[in-house]
This record gives sequence, structure tokens and C-alpha cells, in this order.
Amino acid sequence: MSAEPIVEPVMRQQVDPIDLLIAFEKAASPMPIRAEYIEGTGILPPQPNHKHNAGAFKLAVQFFTTGLDLAGMGNGYRIASEDGRTMALLVPDFYVLHREPTELDESYRRAHRGWYPIDMIALVGEVTSTNHETDTGPKFRTYAAAGVPVYVLIDRHSKTAHCYTDPVLPGEDPTEAYYDTDTKVDLGTPLPLPAPYPTLDTAPFLEN
Repeated sequence: MSAEPIVEPVMRQQVDPIDLLIAFEKAASPMPIRAEYIEGTGILPPQPNHKHNAGAFKLAVQFFTTGLDLAGMGNGYRIASEDGRTMALLVPDFYVLHREPTELDESYRRAHRGWYPIDMIALVGEVTSTNHETDTGPKFRTYAAAGVPVYVLIDRHSKTAHCYTDPVLPGEDPTEAYYDTDTKVDLGTPLPLPAPYPTLDTAPFLEN
């Protein structure tokens, strides 16, 4: 990505975050960008560049080649608070699902205008770009608060790769959530993941 993200705080009582993101995407047209909503803020991320997308695709392929057919890219996922309101809307760079979408999941997606429930995700992955603080901060906390079991982070800024596991939400505030375990390697070094996932080759992210 080549620019900084556009962010807009949201008054949760007044604006449905889904409506805000639809407005963001219309404003960005014809650029094909899908906005996100994290920790009370709508984010229009900068356009991913080729290295970002090619690297994320190669990671997804590594899951496929080991028989994990529910690996994917491109879908958006909604996290709801206890009162049912939208807490976050996220579009991971890659993921592995617990299940194929059921009729109930598809009904949920229609009701929430394109967003699947976050409990479909078994493993989520992000590849940092110029807005690396989003992936290492708000997304880290939000995935942990949602109880996503595994968060794989390719941090091109620090030139490290991480496998975060054991999500913890110590209280009621999702911004205090974290992952208790961090398996960390330098980019170019294989990144071990918990079973049933493969060890990931991170070499595609080395600078030429």
C-alpha cells in the first residue's frame, strides 16, 4: 500500500457502521477498496500493492496445499458486542474457516449486508503495509477480543512474522484484549503454527 488510511470516528448511537463503510466505498469509487470498522473508527485502507497481495496469496496457497480447503481471502467478517451492535467489521488478508458457510451464515451475511459472523474463523492473517499500526494494534486487540484462536501477522515494518495464540479478554473492555502467546521469527525464517496448520514459508516477503 502506498498511502496512509483515511479514518473517521463513528458515533455508535447515531450511525450504523455498515452504513458508514458503504458511504466510504462509494466515495472511493471506482477504486476497488473495502473499508473496515475497528475500535469505533471507520477506516478506508490504502490500496494494496502487488507485493502485499502476492505474498498474502502465497500464504493462503500454503494452507490449501496441506489439505486445508477452507483457507481463503476476500470475505468480510462482523464482530458483535454483547448487546448485538456492531463492534468491528474486518476484511482479513487471509484466513482459515472452521466450517463452510451454512444457511444460517448466509442469512447473517444478507442481514448485515455482506459481512459474515466472526465465529466462522479458525485462523486469521494480516500482512502489514504503510498502515502497519492498524494490524499490530487495533486488529490485534479486536481479533483477541473476538476469541479468534490464531492470528498470523506478517510485519513487513519490523521484518518479523508472528503466530499469536491463546486470546485473552481480561474484562469487559475489548481494547484490553491480547494474545498470551507470541511465536516470533524473522522474515525469511519458517513460522511454526499449531496443529493442524503447516509451518509457513515467509521467504516471499523478503525484500529483493
